[in-house]
Amino acid sequence: MSRTLISSGSSFEEHIGYSRAVVTGDLVFVSGCTGYDYKTGALSPDIVEQAEQCLRNVALALEEAGATIDDVVRVTYIVPQREAFPSVWPVLRKWFANARPAATMLSAGLMREEMKIEIEVTAVKGSARRKEVGA
Repeated sequence: MSRTLISSGSSFEEHIGYSRAVVTGDLVFVSGCTGYDYKTGALSPDIVEQAEQCLRNVALALEEAGATIDDVVRVTYIVPQREAFPSVWPVLRKWFANARPAATMLSAGLMREEMKIEIEVTAVKGSARRKEVGA
């Protein structure tokens, strides 16, 4: 099975040696995205705005991989200050209302102090059609 590597152009990818996303078959693994706007290098000091930008970055990587945000089956949120996490719930609900992926939130330090959230996802291309089970 072949592997496709996707880059966002982030300087971190070059310096550290990783891809923004890796596609193999129908699986898409998107590396942790922070709230940087990769076109301008800007990073809002606000966690809610960072979460929005994280998910725009994730969506762009998924699009390049031939998937959508609705194909996400697993998401991991990393936040340095766990008490700030509830403030981004409305953003997460907006982006993942259809996908409803399995999720984990971890509280840990990020690479730079100004980073407030990092979001990593796994998607299965074409899985947006779902069946709900249970109450």
